[in-house]
Amino acid sequence: MEHFVVSARKYRPQTFKDVVGQQAITNTLLNAIENNHLAQALLFTGPRGVGKTTCARILAKMINSDGTEKPDEDFAFNIFELDAASNNSVDDIRSLTDQVRIPPQVGKYKVYIIDEVHMLSQAAFNAFLKTLEEPPKHCIFILATTEKHKIIPTILSRCQIFDFKRITVKDAKGYLKYIAKEQGVEAEDDALHIIAQKADGAMRDALSIFDRVVSFSGKNLTRQAVTENLNVLDYETYFTSTDFILENKIPELLVQFNTTLSKGFDGHHYIAGLASHFRDLMVCKHEQTIELLEVGEQTKAKYLAQSKKASQSFLLKGIELANDCDLKYKTSKNQRLLVELTLMQLASITFDGEKKNSKNYIIPASYFVKKGITPIPVQRPKAEEKSIPKKAETAPKPVATNTNTEKAPSILLNKQKNRASGLSLKSIRLKKEHQIKQMDVVLDEEDLPSDAFTEEAAIEAWYAFVKKIEAEGQYNLASILSIDKPKISGTTIHVEYPNATNKVEIERQQYPLLGFIRKQLNNYDINLSVTVNEQLEKKYAYTNQDKFEKLMEKNANIELLRKTFDLDV
Repeated sequence: MEHFVVSARKYRPQTFKDVVGQQAITNTLLNAIENNHLAQALLFTGPRGVGKTTCARILAKMINSDGTEKPDEDFAFNIFELDAASNNSVDDIRSLTDQVRIPPQVGKYKVYIIDEVHMLSQAAFNAFLKTLEEPPKHCIFILATTEKHKIIPTILSRCQIFDFKRITVKDAKGYLKYIAKEQGVEAEDDALHIIAQKADGAMRDALSIFDRVVSFSGKNLTRQAVTENLNVLDYETYFTSTDFILENKIPELLVQFNTTLSKGFDGHHYIAGLASHFRDLMVCKHEQTIELLEVGEQTKAKYLAQSKKASQSFLLKGIELANDCDLKYKTSKNQRLLVELTLMQLASITFDGEKKNSKNYIIPASYFVKKGITPIPVQRPKAEEKSIPKKAETAPKPVATNTNTEKAPSILLNKQKNRASGLSLKSIRLKKEHQIKQMDVVLDEEDLPSDAFTEEAAIEAWYAFVKKIEAEGQYNLASILSIDKPKISGTTIHVEYPNATNKVEIERQQYPLLGFIRKQLNNYDINLSVTVNEQLEKKYAYTNQDKFEKLMEKNANIELLRKTFDLDV
C-alpha cells in the first residue's frame, strides 16, 4: 500500500505566494528581505492553522538563498526548530544561547524557530532576554505563539510583532477548490463552502476535514455527503423551519425539530443555527450588506428568495427570541421544552403583530347573534360631540336582553390614552381625586337619610371601624384611630392627635371611615374634624422618667419600692 501524506503536509506552501489569506504579512516580509530591513527578532502570533510556522520556514529559507542552491535545498544545518511546549526549562534556553555564538557553516544566517513560545517558564524567559535583545549578526529568532497575552512584556518589546488573521471562508474555499482539482476530485461549490465554514478560519483544519470527507465519499464530493459526514445541519433544514414559521405551522415545525433531534443533533446547535439563519436573511434585505453573506451562489439565491417573504420586524424579533433561548439553554432544566416554546413563539410573531397594530377592539356582531340579540350599527360621533362636558350628566345605561325583538348597539372599545401605572405617584393622586369626586356626588344627593344619633352610637361605630381594619391587617391605622376618643358636636366628629403625621394619615383614610360611620348611623351629614394638639405629643412621647411618674400616679408605693431597693430609673 502506497504511503499516504495528508493534504496539510503535501500542499504546505513553499513560497510566500502560496500562503493563503496573509498577503499583508507576506508582502511585508518580502519587502524587508529585498531592502535588507529585516529585524533579528520576530514574533508571529495568531490562531492555529493560519500559517505561522510555515511563514517562519519560508523566511528562513529565503534569507539563506543566494540562487546557487538546489531547488530542494532546505538548509537543515541553518534552521533550528525548538518546541517550547516540551523544552521550556532554563537549561534548554541556555543550551540554545550557547549554540547561537557559533556562526553558520553554510549560508548567511542561523534561524531559530521557537514554536509555542508562551509555554516557556518565567526563568527561561529571563534567561532568554539578553540574547534576544542583542543576538549575533548571523542569528535571527522567529517566535511563534497562539497566546500572545501570556508572553511577558519584556520579550514583546524586543520583537517585531506580526499578527496573523483567520483565513476567510472565501479564501479557504478557493484553496480547497485548487486542492480538489489537483487530486481529481469533483466537488460541489456548497460542499467546499461548508468545509471552509467548519474549519473556523484554520486552513490546516480545512485540509484535514477535506481529507476525511474525500475518504468518505470518494472522488465525488457533494453537499449531502459533507453534511452527513461532518454531522452539521444543512441549509435546507433552516430554510424549511423558516417557511413553517412564516406560515404559522406550529405542528409541522415541532415535528421537524423532533426529526432533527432524532438524527443526533443538539437542540442548542439547532437554535443557534436558526438565529444565524435569521441574521443571514436580514443581511439579504439590503444590497450593501449582501456581500456579508458567506455562502455559495446557489444557496445565496435561496436566501434572497426567502428574505423577500420575511419582514425586517419579523427577523429582528426572531433573532431576539432565538438569541434569548441560546443564552438560557445551558441553565435550563428542560432544554427541549425551552427550544419548543421558542419555536412556538417564533411561529406566532405575525399573529402578535396584528394584535399590537390594531387601534380599536370591536365586539363582532356574531357574538350578539349567538346570544339572540340583533345588533344595530352605531355611527361614529362627530368631532364636536367628542368633547367631555364639565358636569357629568346622568344618562340611561343601555340594557341588552336575550330576546330577538329587542336590539342592542354594537360596542366599540377604544384604547384609553395616558393610562397611569398602579404603583405610580400619579395613580395615587388620581385615586384620591376620584374618591373626592365620589364624596361630592354623595353629598349633592338630596334624598339621602340624616337620622338622629347619640354620641355613644357614634363612638361605638368609630371603634367598630377600628376592629374592622384590624381584622384586615391595617394595624398602624387602627392604632392611630385609637389614640383619642372622638367627641361629637352636632354632625361633626372631632378628634385630636399629637402630631401632623397622624392628622395626614387620618385625612387620607377619611373616606372609607366616614362611609362606614354614615352607613352605621344612617346619617350622611356626618363630617370629620381633625386637629393637632402639641400637649398630647408631650403626653404620649414618654421618656423613662415620664413612664415612672405615670406609674406613680397609679400606685404611690412605687416610690417606696424604689427607695427600699435603691433602684435607678
